Amino acid sequence: MTPNRITTLFGIRYPIVQAGMIWCSGWELASAVSKAGGLGLLGAGSMYPDQLRDHILRTQQATNRPFGVNLPLLYPDIDAHIQTILELKVPIVFTSAGNPKTWTSILKAEGRTVVHVVSSAKFALKSQEAGVDAVVAEGFEAGGHNGREETTTFCLIPLVREAVHIPLIAAGGIGSGRGMLAAMALGAEGVQVGSRFVATPESSAHAAFKHRVVEAGEGETTLTLKELTPVRLLHNSFYHQVTAAYERGAGAEELKALLGRGRAKKGMAEGDLDEGELEIGQVSASIRHVTPAAEVVREMVSEYNRFRINFPILDEFQE
Repeated sequence: MTPNRITTLFGIRYPIVQAGMIWCSGWELASAVSKAGGLGLLGAGSMYPDQLRDHILRTQQATNRPFGVNLPLLYPDIDAHIQTILELKVPIVFTSAGNPKTWTSILKAEGRTVVHVVSSAKFALKSQEAGVDAVVAEGFEAGGHNGREETTTFCLIPLVREAVHIPLIAAGGIGSGRGMLAAMALGAEGVQVGSRFVATPESSAHAAFKHRVVEAGEGETTLTLKELTPVRLLHNSFYHQVTAAYERGAGAEELKALLGRGRAKKGMAEGDLDEGELEIGQVSASIRHVTPAAEVVREMVSEYNRFRINFPILDEFQE
């Protein structure tokens, strides 16, 4: 593929970024994606500071290719995480779920490349003003924590492209080369892929969760819990408990008590498919196999190149 602003910015071969998903994005997945030519990310949101340190060191041992850390800005130990990232010289930081102004200037002053995840053109512009190097525009289809706007990826990408001049990465519902081609036709310069990388041997997700993702069908995920933090969930017993709570008019406090602590870990890391929080995107309906991360990258690149040249040239429109 021809180099562009994203591959140049990160020093990678392909404009494919593996999302930093909680409980799914450990050192094995991040290093595998980076070695395959994409950009692997560690999901710091599910790690204590000593765990993040260990995963960074293991990634550095496994590959000399660029990699990064995805850092939710609402994380309680964020000061310690920032210190670890700086001390261990992690070159790239993706921030999300918070104000990019808080840490961008500090990270940039230390020579780090900073990318912020947004769900609207308004927040993309605020991120650009905060000095980030690029933005991820994540549409409604995405798994995990999501924006409240419910703007789909196909609508969001051109809106963000028009609003900002910095490099743009598309996310949400992208798990194939055709999806990557479509996103880039709309103005993206790279893609961030989450759900497809969950179903890989290198993912730190529990095997039972991976199997559930592979078996997921169309319409089996819903964006919910907007009163807390919007999250797209696979339908299971916990999800139906949330639905029942809404039906009886539950408020934010009751929903918070129902969510409790450790639901995501229980579902995605420990494999409790009934009572756990199973975060995944709509694209899960098209995932059929657990496939090595390098093969996912290879298939995406091959499909992108194959379909890129398959479209007919249309005659110029005439009155």
